Amino acid sequence: MAATSAQAHSGSSAPPPPGIQIPGLTHGQMAVIARHRGEILDLAHRQTATDPTFRRLYNHGNLQFTYCLWGLMPGSLGDEESPFNECSHAYLAAAKALLTHMATMPSAERGAKALISDIDAEMVRSGASWILCQYSREAFSTGAVVEPRWRDIFFHLPSLAVILGTVAALGAATMSIFGTPLARVR
Repeated sequence: MAATSAQAHSGSSAPPPPGIQIPGLTHGQMAVIARHRGEILDLAHRQTATDPTFRRLYNHGNLQFTYCLWGLMPGSLGDEESPFNECSHAYLAAAKALLTHMATMPSAERGAKALISDIDAEMVRSGASWILCQYSREAFSTGAVVEPRWRDIFFHLPSLAVILGTVAALGAATMSIFGTPLARVR
């Protein structure tokens, strides 16, 4: 199983998928970008003049975020064993790439460079570039979506607990809505 997982994520023997190449993040950088993702997206929302690269990065980041269950799974950022860790790397790398691209756009340049400066200062203060994990050197692409490792949910107790709790809550809600017998019409 470990060999299969390593082969699935190595990508070194295969050419990169088509699309815009997105550099990976260290684990520490990922945590800092996660804290600033809202600001990055807010700046992106304010842009009226965009280009294809901006739109591809923006849309790909949002798609990755959705595949990663909106960042709601426990341990998706800090737990390397989480089945959602790699897809978290992907959506946060896309956010960083979007911010970097906005720094080249005339309408967003000033705001993007100020945000980059703030993020960079926080990364230096926290030593973010030194915190590595198995996905830290992985590059991503807008041509490929990174899905969570669904099979591994059964072996990652925090993720399994959230999934089972959600299923139980949905089942209870369904029973409360549809479980009461309706009065018979005579």
